[in-house]
Amino acid sequence: MGRSIWAALRMAAAVVVIAGGRQAGGQALGPASAPSDWEPFRDESLEVALASGEAPLPAPLQVAQAPCEPTVCCPQPIFAAPCDPGMLGAPMMSPAPMGYIEQPVYDPANPALWHWRVLPDGVIWSSYWAGVHEPRISAVAFRQDADGSNLLDVTLGGRASLLRFGTDGPGRPQGAELQVEGAAFPRLNLDENWDLDAVDFRFGLPLVYGRDKWQTKFSYYHLSSHMGDEMIVRENSEDERINYSRDVLVLGLSYFPLPAWRWYVEAGWAFYDDVAEPWEFQFGVDVAEPGPTGVWGTPFAAINGHIRQEVDFGGNVVAQLGWLWRGNSTHTLRLGAHYFNGKSNQFEFYDQFEEQIGAGVWYDF
Repeated sequence: MGRSIWAALRMAAAVVVIAGGRQAGGQALGPASAPSDWEPFRDESLEVALASGEAPLPAPLQVAQAPCEPTVCCPQPIFAAPCDPGMLGAPMMSPAPMGYIEQPVYDPANPALWHWRVLPDGVIWSSYWAGVHEPRISAVAFRQDADGSNLLDVTLGGRASLLRFGTDGPGRPQGAELQVEGAAFPRLNLDENWDLDAVDFRFGLPLVYGRDKWQTKFSYYHLSSHMGDEMIVRENSEDERINYSRDVLVLGLSYFPLPAWRWYVEAGWAFYDDVAEPWEFQFGVDVAEPGPTGVWGTPFAAINGHIRQEVDFGGNVVAQLGWLWRGNSTHTLRLGAHYFNGKSNQFEFYDQFEEQIGAGVWYDF
């Protein structure tokens, strides 16, 4: 039965080939064919030559035939004969050896490949994780051991890149960058119907440069502190209000000895101050696995020290421990425990001692 099918298919293909040789584009080519209606762009010279017998009939179209399995229906061109099982033993043509073209390796640390970018994604210099006066979005609820009050410190702000000459894309960018930063730092008293006890405001313009493991920052920022109206009314403390403010120039250095470790140090000098005094210093370590974390995240740890001249070069120390999520950029979300010990981070109460034990959520972008 299989042989009869192959014979029928071969006969049908032969009929098609003969028909194709006598006709082209639907036009009659033989001398006995009746003339058909004129069609646009038809070449009548070939038809006249064929009718007079001066031109030979075109040869049948030759189509390459590739062997295939008898049980597989291989797609075939219109004028090709069906696949021949007898061709299975024919040697196959060996493919040409595959060649490889060496591509140049992209080195993000090479300034020759950097470009100007306006409002790029991510930032070269990130806020210190355990820095309580760094711009971000965060909320830390804690109990203050000095008086047993329950408080909530909130940060509403962020840090963004305005202009960069450097890299862009996934990961931590490199290059030179002008940033803008700003945040409000309100403190809410959870025991007093969420009254506003105090709020600090900060605005700055950092100019940063980062390449390989090193980053540097030269920055200006303004900071001012204000007592909350609700606390003034509740405590009748208008006479205790102070006008703490600073206009500061900052020089900072950051170093990654390992991809997961960031060490940093900075010094700030206020060319204008009220209540505050000129010098301050910050230093610390941030630790977490680099790169995207996926939905499961990764653990993190951070510690920060802040020393200020107006409290005789005392200050505070902050430790945080918890879980971190990161995407393909420098955006980071953290949840964890928070411990603070030292002079208050609300500068309206700059010389008061506080010990904070609580938990928080922090988002840096």
